Amino acid sequence: MRQFSLLTAGLSVLALVLMVVAYIIYSHIPKDQDPAVAKRTEARIAPIGAVYAGDTGRAAMQAAQDAAAKAAAAQVAYGGSTDGKTIYDNLCHSCHTAGVAGAPKLGDKAAWSARLAEGIATLTKHAIEGYTGPDGNHMPAKGGNPSLTDEQVTNTVKWMTDQAK
Repeated sequence: MRQFSLLTAGLSVLALVLMVVAYIIYSHIPKDQDPAVAKRTEARIAPIGAVYAGDTGRAAMQAAQDAAAKAAAAQVAYGGSTDGKTIYDNLCHSCHTAGVAGAPKLGDKAAWSARLAEGIATLTKHAIEGYTGPDGNHMPAKGGNPSLTDEQVTNTVKWMTDQAK
C-alpha cells in the first residue's frame, strides 16, 4: 500500500509539473492576429514623411509624384475628357433629352433663349454650383457628378448652348 501511495503521489507531482511546463510553452506562442488589425496598426505607426537624398531620392520622389498624378487623374470623370459632347452623352443626356425637372431639352431654341440671355458665365456658374430656379426646378451641382472638373462642365455647357443657337 505504501508503494502504491508513493507511486500515486509521484504521478500527481509529475502531472502538475507537465501542466505548468505546457502552460509556460503555450503562453509564449504568438497568437493569431486579424490581418485588418495589423494593417491599421501599421498605418497608424507608419512614418509621415521620408528622407530622400541623391539620385535615388530624386527617382523616388519622381515616382511618388507620378503615382499621385495618376491617382488624381483616375478620380476625374470620364478619364479627364474635356469634350462637351462626350460628357453630355455620358451624363447630361439623362435630363436634357427628356426635359426632366424642367431641364431645357438639347437643341430646343425656345427653352434655351431665356437662359442664353443670362449669359454663358451665369449658365456655367449654375451648372458648376447647382441652381434652383424660381419655378422650383433644380439643376444639381456638376450634373450630380462631383468628380467633374470645372473645365469639363464649362466645355459641356458651351457645347450644349451651341446646339441651341
